[in-house]
Amino acid sequence: MDNPIRTAAHLARVTQRRQDLKSFLRDLFPKPLSVVWEVGCGHGHFLAAFAVAHPELACVGVDISVDRIRRAMRKRDRAKLPNLHFINAEAHDFLDALPEGVSFSAIYILFPDPWPKRRHHKNRIMQPGFLSLVAARSGPDTRLYFRTDYEPYFRDAELVVREHPSWKVGRESWPFEQETVFQSRALSHHSLTAICRVGPR
Repeated sequence: MDNPIRTAAHLARVTQRRQDLKSFLRDLFPKPLSVVWEVGCGHGHFLAAFAVAHPELACVGVDISVDRIRRAMRKRDRAKLPNLHFINAEAHDFLDALPEGVSFSAIYILFPDPWPKRRHHKNRIMQPGFLSLVAARSGPDTRLYFRTDYEPYFRDAELVVREHPSWKVGRESWPFEQETVFQSRALSHHSLTAICRVGPR
């Protein structure tokens, strides 16, 4: 049985967290800016290396785990990377909270949870709705890079991209290699490049 008081308290916390995120992002990005976004950045291995190699690019890593973000921020601080930011948030909340004028030059989704059981497929990040939201913040040169070690998820993600009106499958080589923790544990992996067809709406 639901507890109305507990439910109300939970909703209040969620609302406050989203408001705090919007305020934080307004302060972080006060002007229009194009960013490289890593969805589910983990401990920041990939994006920290990417930011070192591309000091001219603004890079943002988002993860739902507080501990992972803390570790990622320690990497950023040790390397003294002013172009790199790590944020504790859920991907859809981050998208919703982004200020107007912030767009994506590239998106990386590396070894996300495959949610292998069919009843859990709705939890996968690579969904038509997510691609639509990202496309609204992207231009015709924006690339989305997806990598997984679970072949059924790769096949499903490729189908989602092929059927989406705002994206198409690219045949380009992977632009930047930096082994993640999950990649180091994988026997093999599959990579997908999606190219945005349209600009911001």
